[in-house]
Amino acid sequence: MLTCKEITELVTEYAEGNLSLMDRLRFQMHIGMCRNCRRYVRQVKATAAALGLLPPPETSPDLEQELLRRFESWKKARS
Repeated sequence: MLTCKEITELVTEYAEGNLSLMDRLRFQMHIGMCRNCRRYVRQVKATAAALGLLPPPETSPDLEQELLRRFESWKKARS
C-alpha cells in the first residue's frame, strides 16, 4: 500500500488520470482507508476545479514576445 507521502506525490497524476492501473488501485486503496489523504485529494480536486473557472490572464504583446524569445533560446540551448 502507498504511504501518505506517496499519495501527496502522486495526487496530480491521479487527478489527471495518468496512473497505471496498479498504481491507481493502490492509490484508491490508501484513500479508502486514510481519512486525511481522502480529505487532501478532495481539496486538490476542488482547488483545480475552482482554478479552472478563472479567466485566462491577460498578457501584453511585449510580454508574450519576450516569453517566446526566451523559450526559443531555451530550445536552442537544449539542442
